[in-house]
Amino acid sequence: MKQELSKEKNFISAVVYVHNDADVIGEFVGKLYDALQKNFLKFELIFVNDASTDASVEIIREVTSGFEGCATSILSMSYHQGTEMAMNAGIDLSIGDFVYEFDSVLMDYDVDMVFDLYKESLKGFDIVSASPKNGQKWTSKLFYKVFNKFANMEYMLSTERFRVISRRAINRVNSLSRTIPYRQAVYANCGLKLKTISYDGTKNRKSNKKDKSELAVNSLLLFTDVAYKATRLMAVVMMLLTLGMAVYAAVVFVAGQPIEGWTTLMLIISGSFFGMFAILTMIIKYEAVILDLNFKKKEYVFESIEKISR
Repeated sequence: MKQELSKEKNFISAVVYVHNDADVIGEFVGKLYDALQKNFLKFELIFVNDASTDASVEIIREVTSGFEGCATSILSMSYHQGTEMAMNAGIDLSIGDFVYEFDSVLMDYDVDMVFDLYKESLKGFDIVSASPKNGQKWTSKLFYKVFNKFANMEYMLSTERFRVISRRAINRVNSLSRTIPYRQAVYANCGLKLKTISYDGTKNRKSNKKDKSELAVNSLLLFTDVAYKATRLMAVVMMLLTLGMAVYAAVVFVAGQPIEGWTTLMLIISGSFFGMFAILTMIIKYEAVILDLNFKKKEYVFESIEKISR
């Protein structure tokens, strides 16, 4: 009885992404259950099976069959949809006051960190993440370096193993946009307090490169202006080349004996290409502004409302 009284009363949901993790899922589920059962009075486990082709689901059923005091659900996706879509489905199913998001079942951290993140969230942080100091792939380091440079966000993003988010943060993100695929960036841009706790990690397990690369490209397009700057630079270079072509045609006309009609044709082609790249530059800028208005910026973003009684 005393042990139950000391446990946290907030209802906790743990959403776990699963995709062909049969080699480690059993150990992960056991450790996660022990950590939650030790510290929380009421909690649920939601496993999102993203079309696994191995024995992951069978292992989850076997390991959780002896669990007491928690509800366990396995949400199976119709087909492989990637981490972001699958986790969104799991979060929609969750009912906890606080929700743990485990994008990976790699537990290269002390299991006590699960409760440490929750305690940190009680200090006023709506999103608290665990990030390894080492063990990151060079591609991940490059992505976050480029993203943080061009995203212009208040918080710097990095590789994360798991996070705990408040129900208020979930509601805030849902009200901002349900269409943006990169949750980590949305959390950092939702206007609520965020904190990252670093730890000494190990090398990451193999992941779906196609999912990761597609997410990286989409995130750079949605949350940064790197694509606009790159295309603008290319357009300027092409405009300069066409301008140089026009100057060359004029010089040949004045100093040499060009073929009849050649100079006129070159000037028309140069002018046409110059105008085309100018128009493309304007279109790119226009689309960047639309993207900025619809996805990246809202009318206003606030953290809290304080009412002063008199």
